[in-house]
Amino acid sequence: MVKNYDEFTKKMDKSLSFLKEELGAIRAGRANPRVLDKITVNYYGTPTLISQLANIQVPEARQIIIQPWDGKILNDIVKAIQMSDLGLNPNNDGKAIRLVFPPLTEERRIDLTKEVKKLGENNKIAIRQIRRDAVETFKKSEKAKEITEDELKIAEKDIQKFTDEYIEKVDKIVELKINEIMEV
Repeated sequence: MVKNYDEFTKKMDKSLSFLKEELGAIRAGRANPRVLDKITVNYYGTPTLISQLANIQVPEARQIIIQPWDGKILNDIVKAIQMSDLGLNPNNDGKAIRLVFPPLTEERRIDLTKEVKKLGENNKIAIRQIRRDAVETFKKSEKAKEITEDELKIAEKDIQKFTDEYIEKVDKIVELKINEIMEV
């Protein structure tokens, strides 16, 4: 066969990685330093990620401690966290910032599971679009007489098999995150 499936499976892998990254930033009642991944602080005129400005620790299941290397930016980090959509109130003791994660309410858990399902569904749509592009690529190759009609049919079956596998992976990732959110 003239073409292989590597470029399409790489795109599907990237899509899965993106989903894991997005889900990692969703607060599930447990302290997870990844919730800080998208929060930036204005550090000497440059938006900088908190993880690049401080040591981040998780001493307990529901607490994160942020210890900046430069003590002058403590208040800037507090403001950035307050401005974010985390819904957490940082405690500043002059040397470090404590983030205490309160238990999620049942209503908030349900909202988060809806958000997780939506992210999963969007990821499935992206994977199906990659499948569509792959099939189109092979159809063009068949029209250009680069592959035979039989090879096209085999390619379509293989691509569908990959797509089904990736959609199954998305479902498992979403299910794990929902279980994590619903865990009391």
